[in-house]
Amino acid sequence: MKGKLTAIEIWGGLECTVNRVHDEYFDQLDYSGHYYREKDITDFAELGIKKMRYPILWEKHRPDINTQIDWSLTADKLNQLKSKNMEVIAGLVHHGSGPAYVNMLNDSFVYGLVDYATEVAERFPWINYYTPVNEPLTTARFCGLYGIWYPHQKNDQSFCRILINECKATVLAMQAIRKINPQAKLVQTDDLGKIHSTSLLKYQADFENHRRWLSYDLLCGMINKAHPLWQYLLSSGISKSELYFFLDNPCMPHIMGFNHYLTSERYLDEDLSAYPAHTHGGNFHYTYADVEAVRVGHICPDGPYKLLKEAWERYHLPMAITEVHLFCTREEQMRWLDLQWNTAIKLKNEGVDIRAITAWALLGSFGWNKLLTQHAGDYEAGVFDLSNSPPRPTALAQMIKAYNTTGEFHHPAMSNNGWWQRKCRVTYGNETYFNYEPGHQSAQPLLIIGKSGALASAFASICELRGIFYQFAGYKGADVTNIYQLEQLIKNNNPWAIVNTADFVSIDDAEISSGYCYAINTYGAENLALLCQEYAIKLLTFSTDLVFNGIKNKPYLESDTKKPLNVYGHSKDLAEEKVLQYHPNALVVRTSALFGPWNKTNFITAVLNSIQNGLTFTAVSDVCLSPTYVPDLVHTSLDLIMDDECGIWHLCNNGQTSWIELALTVAERCRLNLKLIKSKPLNQFGFKAKLPAYSVLSSERGIILSPLDNAIDRYLQQLI
Repeated sequence: MKGKLTAIEIWGGLECTVNRVHDEYFDQLDYSGHYYREKDITDFAELGIKKMRYPILWEKHRPDINTQIDWSLTADKLNQLKSKNMEVIAGLVHHGSGPAYVNMLNDSFVYGLVDYATEVAERFPWINYYTPVNEPLTTARFCGLYGIWYPHQKNDQSFCRILINECKATVLAMQAIRKINPQAKLVQTDDLGKIHSTSLLKYQADFENHRRWLSYDLLCGMINKAHPLWQYLLSSGISKSELYFFLDNPCMPHIMGFNHYLTSERYLDEDLSAYPAHTHGGNFHYTYADVEAVRVGHICPDGPYKLLKEAWERYHLPMAITEVHLFCTREEQMRWLDLQWNTAIKLKNEGVDIRAITAWALLGSFGWNKLLTQHAGDYEAGVFDLSNSPPRPTALAQMIKAYNTTGEFHHPAMSNNGWWQRKCRVTYGNETYFNYEPGHQSAQPLLIIGKSGALASAFASICELRGIFYQFAGYKGADVTNIYQLEQLIKNNNPWAIVNTADFVSIDDAEISSGYCYAINTYGAENLALLCQEYAIKLLTFSTDLVFNGIKNKPYLESDTKKPLNVYGHSKDLAEEKVLQYHPNALVVRTSALFGPWNKTNFITAVLNSIQNGLTFTAVSDVCLSPTYVPDLVHTSLDLIMDDECGIWHLCNNGQTSWIELALTVAERCRLNLKLIKSKPLNQFGFKAKLPAYSVLSSERGIILSPLDNAIDRYLQQLI
């Protein structure tokens, strides 16, 4: 394993796209706040990163032709990187079309970028690595072939013209940079994909599989009359003299950077009936569906090892995996990073000159689910999570540190295969061919305490979905009030983490049966904390918004003073203190008013059941709270366990409502009779337990779940 330390470096990268859609520009680093946050570079350096793909973007620094460039912010960041001994790989255009005063379809882009590259090199002559244009082939497809980004063209002529201009700009920019810094080296990136197809469409797949290498082939001076796409380029309006330019001016990358995503491999199929309409497309001869190969049951994608081997055999130039990122749950992100790391090690051991893998999207990314065409869009956490500030290191940060110190990283949640290697990958057809080795269930499960409860069922179902090995322990097998029984359970199962969902749930009954309530909620949690501390086990346990008295009248944060009004709230308040006293590394999640598919007695379902049966439903009119969708709660809780977070966290969906507003919202969205919804104040319900009038939760720790309206919509869709 020690050989890993010297064989492969860990690089870092920021998702930094500045792309144009019509007349709007979308800047990832503006969304992330990196420009003005002081500590980011220090956080990156602590990971042990050797090189940083860092943006010095043309569109950002010279948006107008007469702009006098202010280098101050960028210079500060670059100097920090330099002082931390991280070499900079300067990116000048990242999926961009350049500022508004140039056009990718003519030479203004080429010579504009050359001028800008010259200024960058003059200002920062110590930078030795450059990527003038990131992923030129991918950008040319999005801008010239699919019409998604500016200049929104959809034809081969525009695609080829944009690609030629990007590659010519790269050649001339490197020539200009080397006049200032003769040691400057090109790190050229592009997507490493492949097309699979039916036999009928093999000709189209063959064409696209030649096309996928075009950016590298141009820069390496490999496109001559014998090249399979020579005639295609000529027929698309590229002149022979333009192609001869690359033969006369080869610009061999010092390192070929390959970016591979699970969507990079595609499958073409003429059977349109098997795929949704949005996947349908075609050429002049046939219409066909174009889908992710990983989602097709009878297709086995090649994966990064085979594709990188193909690239090595084609070019025999030093390589790096320049983006490693997966938008998914934490353990899947960890599995993907581990796959790429071990792929690089394997290739290195086989004699391939592969230098590094790159932890991409260090700060995550924004809006890629909408292909960066709108300001809104989902946030994808990366090595750091920006859900709230400041950036919070995830489990990926621990992985990178481990790779840089010991060369290896292990976590029980990683023992299974990634989703792309399990049957759940299949969306189209049935799985008939799959050559991956089966995953191995960990000897250490996640142990779920509280088998009979809805929350326990939710954890089991979501662990199943995520491929996390778990064991259930219900009340008979795990009486949380019996510490000796719990200890034996731990010895028998050897869990790496315990999720405590055992709960005395009836708030009113707690006023009568306070002893039993404290036994379950307080002393049961205390027993688990004592044992988990002794056996070095991660503990997750749940608390409630009812630890607050409601007089604040604005959302409660984790650090707010507690003052519960009822026995149930007191039991949870005391549990929090005892758990963190005896197990400081425990994770305590406060949440509120759960609803989800595993609990048929939740408030929303009760509203629907009443109204659909023609019965009135009466809701409290003067209590405000923050309902929480159980799948969101469980997914995020599992991520936090793997991130080894501890202390008290508030997890609820973003928003607030009253019980009566929630009932009316549900009835309205389901087009039910609103007249059957009645309201009355809390003091007329006759509850035994005193309840706060306001118990909305928010967070200062860094996690806000999806908007409440969105969560309600998703739950109602599941009920249909």
